Amino acid sequence: MDAALYMDEPDTYLSEALPASALAERRLTALVDAQYDFVWRSVRRLGVRDGDADDAAQHVFLVAARKLDAIREGCERSFLYQTALRVASDYRRSNKRRFEASLTDLPETIETADPALTTDELLDLRRARAFLDSILDQMPIDLRAVFVLHELEQTTMADIASLLSLPSGTVASRLRRARLQFGEILERDQDKRRISREALS
Repeated sequence: MDAALYMDEPDTYLSEALPASALAERRLTALVDAQYDFVWRSVRRLGVRDGDADDAAQHVFLVAARKLDAIREGCERSFLYQTALRVASDYRRSNKRRFEASLTDLPETIETADPALTTDELLDLRRARAFLDSILDQMPIDLRAVFVLHELEQTTMADIASLLSLPSGTVASRLRRARLQFGEILERDQDKRRISREALS
């Protein structure tokens, strides 16, 4: 973890009006409320399967809870994302088989996002989600992280540089390479699917 995420004297921001433990609990609760959805999406888009995403997100916040006193105020989101990168990497290594989307392997957040979805629309959404996952799975994690933040989370280049503790030029370079690679994988996989359909017809 980048040393910039930690304070030399972490107690300097604690209020004297509350015990340190009460203030830490309040800060952690606020952090979970504000960032849980972002962390959940992050671990999913970094390669953690739907069935493991809740556990992985909770793991990220357990790490944050242990290190809360050392996380500089204003750097919480950066800490959480960099922790999510490591946690997602651990989950991918522990689960050797590749993610294979099925009709039952879909997060409730998508199922309940729009109850007006028809069966066909929901099926199309599942297929699109699985196809996106398959493309992201083929990208190296350094490019994937920048691509996910910018293209899917709509995070600015400056904020990505802050989240990943990278120079802005490095972020721009990785995003260009990620877009190029995403396009190449997309075209290649679409060709494979077309050939498969033609072979079955």
